Amino acid sequence: LWTWNSRIFPDIDPLVVNKGDKVRVRVGNLTMTNHPIHMHGYDFKVTCTDGGWVPEAAQWPEVSVDIPVGAMRAYEFTADHLGDWAIHCHKSHHTMNAMGHDVPTFIGVNKKPLTQKIRQFQPEYMPMGTAGMADMGRMEMPLPDNTVAMMTGWGPYGPIEMGGMFSVVKVRDGIDADDYSDPGWYENPPGEQAYEWTGELPEFASNNSPKTILTPKPKSNG
Repeated sequence: LWTWNSRIFPDIDPLVVNKGDKVRVRVGNLTMTNHPIHMHGYDFKVTCTDGGWVPEAAQWPEVSVDIPVGAMRAYEFTADHLGDWAIHCHKSHHTMNAMGHDVPTFIGVNKKPLTQKIRQFQPEYMPMGTAGMADMGRMEMPLPDNTVAMMTGWGPYGPIEMGGMFSVVKVRDGIDADDYSDPGWYENPPGEQAYEWTGELPEFASNNSPKTILTPKPKSNG
C-alpha cells in the first residue's frame, strides 16, 4: 500500500494554513519508487533538495515535483487563495490503492449482452468501467481480507474517489499559528462556484472538414 506516514486518505490529516502565510512543504520518500507530488490551486517554487537549499535565483516553478527514491524535496508558496486544494501523488495507483494493472479498459464498450449471460450463473454480477469508474465511489462491495478500498472518502458534494496518497490543503482566514485543527469543508461565496446553466445555449462554431483549417465563427441569426 502507498501511504503518507503509514496513513491513507481519508485518514490523512489536512494541511491547515492561514491565508497570506508563506508555506513550506517537505516531502521525504522512503518507498521503493518515485512519487510526483502535485498540488491543486497553486504553483510553487522548489527551494530545497538533498544537496541543500537552492539559491533564490536557481529556484524553479512547478505544480508537480517528483520525489526520487530515498530523496527529499521542499517547496514553498504563499497561501493567497482561500479554499480546499488537493495535494496528492500523481500516479493513479498511488492515490487509489488496490487498483488493478492488468485489466483491459472497457470505456465506451457495450457490455450489456455479456452481462446478461454472466448473470445467468452469477445473478449479482455488475460490470464496471463503461463510463469510467467515478460512479463506483458511491458503492461498496466485498473486498479480499486485509485490503483497503480503492476509492473512499467523502466531500461536501459526494465521493472524492481517492484512497491512498491524497490530502487537502485548507486555506482559511484567521487561523492561529499553532492551530492545525480541521476547519471543515470550505463554503464558496455566492458567484464563485460552478453551477448548471439551464437557459438557452448560444450558437457554437463547428467544423466538419477533414482539412486542417480554422474553425469558422458561427453565423449570426437573422
